[in-house]
Amino acid sequence: MFHYRQKESNEVVFKTANASFEIRLDNSMLPPTSGSVIGVALNNKALAKSLEQAFNEKPHVQPPKTPVLHIKTDNTHIGYASSIKVPTDKGAVYAGPSLGIVIGKTATRVDTNNALDFIQGFTVVNEVSLAETSFYRPAVKAKCRDTFCPIGPWTVDKTAVSHPNNLSIKTFINDAFVHETNTDQLIHSVEEIVSYISSFMTLEAGDIIIAGTPERTPELEIKPGDSVMIDIEGVGRLANPVEQE
Repeated sequence: MFHYRQKESNEVVFKTANASFEIRLDNSMLPPTSGSVIGVALNNKALAKSLEQAFNEKPHVQPPKTPVLHIKTDNTHIGYASSIKVPTDKGAVYAGPSLGIVIGKTATRVDTNNALDFIQGFTVVNEVSLAETSFYRPAVKAKCRDTFCPIGPWTVDKTAVSHPNNLSIKTFINDAFVHETNTDQLIHSVEEIVSYISSFMTLEAGDIIIAGTPERTPELEIKPGDSVMIDIEGVGRLANPVEQE
C-alpha cells in the first residue's frame, strides 16, 4: 500500500493506493507526512572512512560512538516535483540521497529487536545541504535553508520492503546516473537508529528519520537548471527541479 498527500483546491488530502501507477505525480504532491524530520549524520561507512584522520585529531580525538543527529525544520520540507531553491553565493550545494524511515506509532525506549514494529514504512529523502565544516555539530545554516528537504512521493508499507538494510539508492542528475550507494553502508542499522533515538525522545506516528547520507562528492553537486532524481529500490523515485534562490 502507498500512502501520500496531495493539495487539491487548497485542501490537503490524504490518500492511499494499491499500486504506484495509480498515483498522479506532479507538483501537487506534498511530503507524505507532516511529522518531525530527524537526520542521522555520519551514518555512512565511506563517509566515516573519509573523515577518519580528522576524527582522531584534536578537538575530537576519536570518532563518534553514537549517531549524530540533526533536524530538518518544516521550512525545508517539499514534495515531489516542487523546486529546490539554491543560493549561488554560498558555495556548492549537494544532494543527499537517503532512505526515510516513517514512524507508525508512538515509540518510547524501543528495543532494537522489535523496532520494526514501530515503523509504518519507508520513503525517499533528498537531504540537501551546503558544504559542511563541522560534522559533530551539523550546521543549521547548511542544512535548514528553505526547500532543502524534498520527501516522497509516498510512504510504502514496510511489508513491501523485505530488506531495509540492503537497498540500492541511485541518484540521477538531468537523467544521467551519477551516484549509487546502499543501505548496507549504514553504520547504524534502521532498527538501531529507531531504538537509539527513542531512548531519549518519544517518536510519534508520521515522524521521519533520515537514515544517513553518503559522502558529498562533486557528482552530487546540484545547480540551478538541474533536475535531480533519487531512486530507492522497492521504495520509489523522488524527482525535483533545481532553481536559483
